[in-house]
Amino acid sequence: MTNLFDLTGKTAVAIGGNGVLGSSMAKGLAAQGARVAIVGRNLEKAEEVVKDIKECGGEAKAFQADVSLQDSLLQVANEIEQWSGGWDILLNAPGTNSATPFFELGMDEWDKIMDINLKGIVLTCQIFAKRMIEQERKGSIINISSVSSTTPLSRVFTYSVSKAGLNSVTQFLAREFAPHGIRVNAIIPGFFPAEQNRKILDKERIESIMMHTPMKRFGEAEELQGTAVWLASEQASSFVTGALIRVDGGFGSMTI
Repeated sequence: MTNLFDLTGKTAVAIGGNGVLGSSMAKGLAAQGARVAIVGRNLEKAEEVVKDIKECGGEAKAFQADVSLQDSLLQVANEIEQWSGGWDILLNAPGTNSATPFFELGMDEWDKIMDINLKGIVLTCQIFAKRMIEQERKGSIINISSVSSTTPLSRVFTYSVSKAGLNSVTQFLAREFAPHGIRVNAIIPGFFPAEQNRKILDKERIESIMMHTPMKRFGEAEELQGTAVWLASEQASSFVTGALIRVDGGFGSMTI
């Protein structure tokens, strides 16, 4: 039987691939044979991810870019194209957060979060999807959303708004890119020990999360790999686009 999840010969670009969740998904793609461009603002962290991938027999290279700056993304797209000739998979996993109360929220902070979490992904899709279309490369775009995108969570106002916008972007682009053979989906992770949410995970909040998570635990970063590989595979998810896929331990199904 053909391996539905084989990504041999494919190139994946992992924007935010140097973060906790992004790096895990990038490693999952590499383990299935994809060569992976790890893109992040912190080049040193990106190079650490590349080292891990290579130690496991994969192929990867680190690149530096600021997702909120169009010129930076254009430059890194050119660099990746020179390295690989193009790409088939785009993983959008940048993210930043803040626990600033609503009435204390300044517009500089609002702009920073929106620039990374929402505008940055719009810019990335404009640049990288356009190249895919020009090269007539069918492929997959995977955006990383959040449980707060569907039911806004306390303490993360701007983050919740940005991720709700990302869901809309995902479904709009799924319609826009379908005629070109490019699928666009989003993963909605539940509560994972990522950098941006550790600072607001006090005892009271952890207890509340566990009460609303049927599986009664946090997710492990590796548990996102299967969904990312499935969505990246043209064989395994060929008729899946515009979907918002929950990986949340049942959080989205919980009420009282």
